[in-house]
Amino acid sequence: MLNPIHAEAVIYDHAAQGSYPGDIHESVAWWMAACLVVTARTHHLYVAHDGHQVSRLFHQKACQGATNAQHYACTVHDLGHTDELVFLDAVREAGAPGLRIRTAEQTCGPHVVIALFGPDGKPLDEDAGLLAIRRMIAEDRVPIPVNTSSKGRIQPHP
Repeated sequence: MLNPIHAEAVIYDHAAQGSYPGDIHESVAWWMAACLVVTARTHHLYVAHDGHQVSRLFHQKACQGATNAQHYACTVHDLGHTDELVFLDAVREAGAPGLRIRTAEQTCGPHVVIALFGPDGKPLDEDAGLLAIRRMIAEDRVPIPVNTSSKGRIQPHP
């Protein structure tokens, strides 16, 4: 794995989180999205961010990661810069999992949170897939596409 992270230290409380750069990097968003697609066995994922410049970088990687998750040909419903309540409404209405990225400025630099949600709009807990995702990343088992026809697509959400 290029640029590994300490998965146990950064993937907890329904998210991957940490200082950027340092604890996490943009590829973590790719890994989290691809692993969420596979563990949820979904063909649809809703993705959004808070508008922060760093969040936008992570958002792009998350969208790409979700489209490259094994054979799922996942359609990423890209909500872009969206309020969390609007995002959660879209997730619940669709009955599909979601990923939302937010960044807060701290004295040590940006703190990024890549939050995962189940199809019910509730934060993803250990039993609902977070533990499996953390293990996949720690063991360098991030999903890759099985062939080009399995690649998903990114679709702007109205």
